[in-house]
Amino acid sequence: MRTFFLTVSLLIGISPLGVAAQIYKWVDAQGVTHFDAQPPQGQEATTVVTPSSPASNQPPPPRSGAIGDQQAIDKKVKKQVSEQQAQLKAFCEQARTNLAQLQNNPRIREDVEGEMRRLTDQQRQERISETQKQIAENCQ
Repeated sequence: MRTFFLTVSLLIGISPLGVAAQIYKWVDAQGVTHFDAQPPQGQEATTVVTPSSPASNQPPPPRSGAIGDQQAIDKKVKKQVSEQQAQLKAFCEQARTNLAQLQNNPRIREDVEGEMRRLTDQQRQERISETQKQIAENCQ
């Protein structure tokens, strides 16, 4: 029985949990990062410091700031999304108004370098098709 406990103690002592091997990190010519127990031949590698296992089995306490930071990021992203949606809605309304004007009014004039010019029927049809395309791509 004594030899059994001695053997088990020796096995636990030399197990991989008790031995910390060095890990090497390097970047190859293609820009790919590699990690290995052996350093590469003819290439510079850095040693990665591996954290030791905690003395107790309790998980580390949660960082209270991390939750607040994530909520702030979420709020910022939601604000950006809502602003983009509002801009898209305004664009769609303006495009639909322009399309209605182009379709209903054959005498469309535009300001070109400070001078008012009337659109030809071909130009008007081109503008109508461009506007319809933009509405189809961007508006629901």
